[in-house]
Amino acid sequence: MGLSTNACRAWRAKVEVNMAKLAFIGLGVMGYPMAGHLARAGHQVCVYNRTAAKAVQWASEYAGSHAPTPREAAAGAEFVMVCVGNDDDLRGVVLGEQGAFAGMQPGAVLIDHTTASAEVARELAAYAAKQQVGFLDAPVSGGQAGAQNGALTIMVGGEAATYAKAEPIIQTYARMARLMGEAGSGQLTKMVNQICIAGLVQGLSEALHFAECAGLDAQGAMEVISKGAAQSWQLENRHKTMLAGEFEHGFAVDWMRKDLSILLAEARSNGAQLPVTALVDQFYADVQGMGGGRWDTSSLFARLRR
Repeated sequence: MGLSTNACRAWRAKVEVNMAKLAFIGLGVMGYPMAGHLARAGHQVCVYNRTAAKAVQWASEYAGSHAPTPREAAAGAEFVMVCVGNDDDLRGVVLGEQGAFAGMQPGAVLIDHTTASAEVARELAAYAAKQQVGFLDAPVSGGQAGAQNGALTIMVGGEAATYAKAEPIIQTYARMARLMGEAGSGQLTKMVNQICIAGLVQGLSEALHFAECAGLDAQGAMEVISKGAAQSWQLENRHKTMLAGEFEHGFAVDWMRKDLSILLAEARSNGAQLPVTALVDQFYADVQGMGGGRWDTSSLFARLRR
């Protein structure tokens, strides 16, 4: 019997990567399975989560360990992964007496998978350098399914030598990973990703809305145009659930608005003009007003249907 994709990935990781002592901080819908892939690959993983019960659950499921503070989780770890909500959450778990940096030894590497600002990435990279610790800002794309399947796209900022050291660890749960430049570049690339998604989902929502208003078989229309220039991941993977009014399949509107707020602030700083993205951000605010803050980003269609 052949090995599954995940089993093959774990086997390759065991062959190619020396087993390491790792810490993973933040066990949300992304972090929980990402940390699981590391444990399945044979690494020694200690986790920390603000809600301690989830850390206990993870440690039981994956035969790992858990710690009461980020500092204790990071103590002695060669690599520390972080995946939390925003800039403030990130500073809260890596800085201070009980933060991860306080437990890390010189030569260790902190890999931040949080989608945060480029500003905080540069700030933490400078702090890490003073501590003789490596730092990579490495936000991810691919959603919960990508995290569960070990098929995330990871955009990385930091020093080339640090990335080369960390890449085998990152590849444990990545389909694609690439160093984009100095600290902050990973976050800037994730902003590019979110700009694309905002426009694509709004365009798909309008296409479905138009098809329905025109009396067309909307699903049939999508099947036809998906074979031409309009094809996209969003069209292929979301049009059926959108037509069914199902919006529980991905990244939440509340989190998308957080990301759009960060990138629109960055655009004001660097002079980029993002009129469509700013408009879609307001459409997402309308979805929140409809009670859809926890719906996935394809719920822009619900706004048009109401």
